[in-house]
Amino acid sequence: MRFDGTSAYVATEDLKVAVNAAIALERPLLVKGEPGTGKTVLAIEVAKALGAPLLEWHIKSTTKAQQGLYEYDAVTRLRDSQLGDERVKDIRNYIKRGKLWEAFTHEGRPVLLIDEIDKADIEFPNDLLQELDRMEFFVYETGEIVKAKQRPVVIITSNNEKELPDAFLRRCFFHYIRFPDQETMQAIVDVHFPGIKQRLVAEALRLFYEIRDVPGMKKKPSTSELLDWLKLLMVEDIGPETLRERDPKKLIPPLHGALIKNEQDVHLFERLAFMTRREGRPQ
Repeated sequence: MRFDGTSAYVATEDLKVAVNAAIALERPLLVKGEPGTGKTVLAIEVAKALGAPLLEWHIKSTTKAQQGLYEYDAVTRLRDSQLGDERVKDIRNYIKRGKLWEAFTHEGRPVLLIDEIDKADIEFPNDLLQELDRMEFFVYETGEIVKAKQRPVVIITSNNEKELPDAFLRRCFFHYIRFPDQETMQAIVDVHFPGIKQRLVAEALRLFYEIRDVPGMKKKPSTSELLDWLKLLMVEDIGPETLRERDPKKLIPPLHGALIKNEQDVHLFERLAFMTRREGRPQ
């Protein structure tokens, strides 16, 4: 099983190496990077490239590690017992399988995405150490051991909101997705918009990277936001000439709501425009 990218996903050489190393080592691949750099999409494209089924476990702040294994619905069983339901005789009727259980018992070798693990409680990664290492867990209600038929390809994403425990990191192969340079970004744009006018792309990319380089920005625009912006520029038929304007009153680019998602950053550009206008006044 090797990953060499797909027609819909531009993977850098070091990312391909990381994915294939994790597959060879049979260890989870921990992927970090700025939001919007394609961490979640990576798992989807790896599954496509390998011809493997994809199982997605999207983590929330309330998610517990146990939910990835299984959940026992004692309340429903109690209610059914009071109603005389025959299902209560088999406790398995009240056990809901989690994504890890599904991955362990899948017929083929699946790709398991554990998305945004840093959203959960700090103990969440530690609670999965044994299960991800040994690829098995014990079901107390039935007394059975669920063991992986074959180790799934596990891809874990993090936005660096919390530090992950050292014991967890030791069990992973780590890769940081660097923000794409202009050449790589051009290739990403070409994949998503194969017929787009290159003059528009050139001006949009220039302006996009200028915005990212503005000192003091709280949230820099990401790859996904650039793609949204380009789509809007095409829908509104805004040409490269409009993007090239240097009018001090228009420092914020057209349709900037696709790129600038924070009121502090909007105010920052307004202040810069004011300073530019003031410096341009005759003395």
